[in-house]
Amino acid sequence: MARTRRAFLTGLATVAAAAMPPAWQAGARSGPVWTPQPAALRGGRWPRSLAERRALGLPEPSRYRRGTSSIGTPGATARPREPLLGPSLVDERRSRAVPRKPTLQARFPDLRRRFVFEYYPWYDTDPWFHWNDDDHAPPLDVTASSMPRLGAYDTYDVRVLEQHARWIAEAGVGAINLSWWGRGDYTDLAVPRVMDVMRDHDIKVTFHLEPYRDDRSRNYADDLLFLLREYGEKRRWDTFLLLDQGNGRVAPVFKSFRTIVPSQVQDCLGRIFDVPDYTADGDWRRQTDTAREETRRDFSRLFLLADSLAVDRIGAGGFDGLAVYDNFVTPPQWTRIAQDASDVGLLASFNVNPGFDRYPDRHPPPPPEVDPCYGGPLGFEPGGTHPDWRDAQARIAAQDLALGRITESFAATTTLQAQDGSANVSRGFFLAYVNSFNEWHEGSQFEPAKDFAELTPDERRIGYHNPPDGHARLRRLRSLIDGLTSPASAQA
Repeated sequence: MARTRRAFLTGLATVAAAAMPPAWQAGARSGPVWTPQPAALRGGRWPRSLAERRALGLPEPSRYRRGTSSIGTPGATARPREPLLGPSLVDERRSRAVPRKPTLQARFPDLRRRFVFEYYPWYDTDPWFHWNDDDHAPPLDVTASSMPRLGAYDTYDVRVLEQHARWIAEAGVGAINLSWWGRGDYTDLAVPRVMDVMRDHDIKVTFHLEPYRDDRSRNYADDLLFLLREYGEKRRWDTFLLLDQGNGRVAPVFKSFRTIVPSQVQDCLGRIFDVPDYTADGDWRRQTDTAREETRRDFSRLFLLADSLAVDRIGAGGFDGLAVYDNFVTPPQWTRIAQDASDVGLLASFNVNPGFDRYPDRHPPPPPEVDPCYGGPLGFEPGGTHPDWRDAQARIAAQDLALGRITESFAATTTLQAQDGSANVSRGFFLAYVNSFNEWHEGSQFEPAKDFAELTPDERRIGYHNPPDGHARLRRLRSLIDGLTSPASAQA
């Protein structure tokens, strides 16, 4: 099972590598193609801003290890950076002159449930799984940029799950979004135990449907019904996340990764490749319609979100809206994305995140004759730089940048989703994913890491990026959520 999934992920990475670097542009062919770009990036500097990456035609990289994100598709609406807050969002003079609108806490009594940690139940220690990706040798040498406070752990271990649940609850978050790779997969087998522990800590669970097979779209409706039946109905809905719609109505919500993707890509040499998991919008529409028809007697709504910016295709596929996963799509770009989505009646959910810090690539850069499109190693986000992690001041600066991104992204998603006239407000929807609790490969985790001072001499020789304060991200998130749910906030 695990080996099959590894082979699948390797295949996705191969397709992604063949497609770097591209630029989306309508071409003469029947499907979208890539326009060749100069190979000037081989010098090793990774473009820092998303706009720069788009201009050079690079795909969104935060899921490069598992295949490119569906964000970088034709029709993506991200535009050059604009100010996050301005007259379109906040006008202090007008805000004093008009009655204040209801707060998020007043509109959503279950507000804690609407902050949802991305959670990955895929770690194992016997045999090693995920901690040993890319030739790493745990428990000392793990596939992560930082060493977890718990070390290399097993997500089947109840003691680990108990500690995770305590940290999640202490952060003020009321739900998790489980990465799910299909029936019978390691992540699926982990669900009952995860739900048992989360139930005891009053934490709800929903699911992030991953691209477990190229043709998984054929089973999309069946997968949704399976999850609702097996982990909702059969458990009498004791732990399943159901959003309160008022008047006794509830609605499940699911997010899907790599749904809206192109049919073909063209690399920097002009070579064209078919995208193996491409699904036509009409096929997605049949699946989403089936899922809603099968659940309409049980739920007032079924919220289905796609990880894409192609708003025309999202609607054509029958999805309710977009939920951006990638932390390279930055808060200053969300204003335009939210407007584009709302203009066509789509919901928009943006994640609270600390940025991105992928584990270092130990393999030498491929020579041009092997991969002429290689764009260099990924940098630390925010900033796109490569800090000297041996330097104490660099670690402090990186921690401050991550905390700043958490604050910025929290303010942006709570503001944009509550904006008058938006589809979110008119449809009574608010949901903020927090990316992530424990995606250690990408360095986006809120789960506590060891403080740098706590690293052993051997761990320091590995070169981990551990921050001065391994709990800082979790504490920052708690303070921000408290600011929304405190009595003072409710009276504002």
